[in-house]
Amino acid sequence: MCLGGGPSRAEKEAAADQRVEADIAKREEVEKRASQKREDISEAIEGRTARAGMRSGKGRRSLFKAPSTGFLGRFD
Repeated sequence: MCLGGGPSRAEKEAAADQRVEADIAKREEVEKRASQKREDISEAIEGRTARAGMRSGKGRRSLFKAPSTGFLGRFD
């Protein structure tokens, strides 16, 4: 027969408190990284939009397929 084996009630409560604190710290770190990623993505999208605004027209267009203004349109 074992008498008094295992952790005491105070030790179990302390361990539970430590787990809760560790979970909270981990969740806060995950949320911090997620918000940083969102900011980085927003900056990248805004930068892409700003660069695209400097060009004329929408997106990339082929010079060969552009109607009458492209490279091949000069030789018609």
